[in-house]
Amino acid sequence: MTGAIKELFDLTGRVAVVTGGSRGIGKEMAEGLAEAGAKLVLCARRAEWLDETVAEFAVRGFEVLGVLADVSKPDDATRAIAEAVSAFGGVDILVNNAGVSWGARPEEMTLDQWRKVIDVNLTGCFLMAQAAAKQMLTLGKGVIINIASVSGMTSSANGPFYAGYVASKAGLIGLTRELAASWGRSGIRVNAIAPGFFHSRLADAVIDIYENQIEEHNPIPRVGREGELKGTAVFLASDASSYMTGQVVVVDGGFTV
Repeated sequence: MTGAIKELFDLTGRVAVVTGGSRGIGKEMAEGLAEAGAKLVLCARRAEWLDETVAEFAVRGFEVLGVLADVSKPDDATRAIAEAVSAFGGVDILVNNAGVSWGARPEEMTLDQWRKVIDVNLTGCFLMAQAAAKQMLTLGKGVIINIASVSGMTSSANGPFYAGYVASKAGLIGLTRELAASWGRSGIRVNAIAPGFFHSRLADAVIDIYENQIEEHNPIPRVGREGELKGTAVFLASDASSYMTGQVVVVDGGFTV
């Protein structure tokens, strides 16, 4: 069929909520979804970054709404989805990207530091997925994409040491499978992306530890570049991946090979 492949990746008319969407890889993936035709709802905790990105996207002609929200707070998660429904009539796609980290040796990590990371990276993803699914279930369709990490799949004796982050990302991979199994027969697909090392505010603190190793041993011997996650996000959000659920797509240049 002429144009069939373009139709598979076309997101025109769909509404995508992206948490942590004001900067870094969240902004990049949101940009990709909008370029494929989606309307955007960007969620973030800091108004200065959120407002700047919303304005930038609006100038480019994207339909975009910014929502200040802390995904670790149940009321904020519920409100973010409600604002998306109010503005655009529904939610078709949720990208759970908001995340934090805290570096400390496990014997020195405080309970507050542990909880801060788990609350945002794992509990926050559950709360947003739960709120979005309640709306998606009424329509019998929807896509949820959880942003995990290769850190949830591998560890190193040489550090960096961030037990809470690793546990949260490993837990998110398990949550992805469970939600996919729970909601698949109701029309909701749930998959995850596990990025390797990409330059970002969160990752730059530890990339120096790995960059030489990546350059020496990776099949693709470099850190990920800007734009190299957009295609994966659009693929998982679109009908091009309509027979995929419960999967983790690793984008790491072969780091975990």
